[in-house]
Amino acid sequence: MPATSVIGLQWGDEAKGKIVDLLTETHHVVVRYQGGNNAGHTVRFDGRTYKLSLLPTGILHSHITSVIAPGVVVNPLALLKELDGLSSGGHDCSSRLLVSDRAHVICPWHLLEEAALEKSRGREAIGTTMRGIGTCYRDKVGRTHAVRVGDLVNRDSFAAKVREIVPFKQRLLNALDPDGTQMDPDQIITEYSSAADRIRPMVTDTTSWLLDALDQNRWLLFEGAQGSLLDVDHGTFPYVTSSNSSGCGIHSGSGIPERAIQKMIGVAKAYTTRVGGGPFPSELNNDTGNRIRVAGNEFGTVTGRPRRCGWFDAVATRYSARISGVDSITIALLDVLTGFDELFVCEAYNIRGTITRTLPSRCEDLADAQPVLRSLPGWTEDITGITQFEKLPPNAQQYCHTLQELIGRPVEFVSVGPDRAQTIRL
Repeated sequence: MPATSVIGLQWGDEAKGKIVDLLTETHHVVVRYQGGNNAGHTVRFDGRTYKLSLLPTGILHSHITSVIAPGVVVNPLALLKELDGLSSGGHDCSSRLLVSDRAHVICPWHLLEEAALEKSRGREAIGTTMRGIGTCYRDKVGRTHAVRVGDLVNRDSFAAKVREIVPFKQRLLNALDPDGTQMDPDQIITEYSSAADRIRPMVTDTTSWLLDALDQNRWLLFEGAQGSLLDVDHGTFPYVTSSNSSGCGIHSGSGIPERAIQKMIGVAKAYTTRVGGGPFPSELNNDTGNRIRVAGNEFGTVTGRPRRCGWFDAVATRYSARISGVDSITIALLDVLTGFDELFVCEAYNIRGTITRTLPSRCEDLADAQPVLRSLPGWTEDITGITQFEKLPPNAQQYCHTLQELIGRPVEFVSVGPDRAQTIRL
């Protein structure tokens, strides 16, 4: 069955969007299957740069049908803002976007709850994007106060749910913060119903639609949001996102059988970054880390927050490649490491005197992990114009081969710059 998946192998922000954008040429459908508008994607198209969050990366291509599947949580106001932003740039994409009627809706109380809960954790805050993602997923699992897109586009159903939910949520919020925002159910109904009128033509049963697309031999491309290490079940819990952001989430998030996926491509930066809280063994809290941050423009697409930077963590990346079952890997932003005399790769952890090449399941153990570093020679040559792997500096080639060895998967793509043309395919 003709389907491909692109999965992030780190803590997100791996430049997956560029690889998805490249692969759209040979596919018909691009599918977002988890996450929400906390996932940032930077896409260059027709000489312009677009910042996408909720919309699939393939949305700008006229031959692509973009699908927001059931596993995604949807803020309808954010969705329309993105679509309007593309429309103002000359790209009216709403006619080729499908939104699952099973996807859950992020409502105003989700944002208020998340802010209150993060504040209550103090220094132990998870470091969320404050977009209401986690609290929406919590209501989805709890079921009682869940709102789905199918409810949103039914005026009577949505109004009844809001009038039922708001009093309960308000009591909860008042307990957390007596001086906090007081919600007006009528205002919420009016604002969201107006958004629903615009979204309604896009809403359908995407599960059946995608299964039909497979039967019609249309090529599907699954686009993961965040990264495998943020997977709610398999990541560095509790400093994770609220969905299965590894390859494990494709089936549950889209309704497509995993055996339909012919190829899984994992994407990892040539170094490692992380946003928010949580342990990060190879982190560089020094001038070197700041140098990588500036050279790689490591600031959040959605929030603008500076990302934490460190040496490549092969232990964590190998773990992600295995749980997601990737067939090959992409090394992104290799050009950022140009100019270093010496580079390092974390090839193992020393956890309280024990050397391991396995990512521990407990964050407390990972927090005690000291990186066991392998030294590699750097390079000074400009690699941004190179289009063949064999023409990369020998030390850059050696670096890629080392990552391939430690991860245990072949390198298929190497990215040496932000443009589509700055991609080497092995």
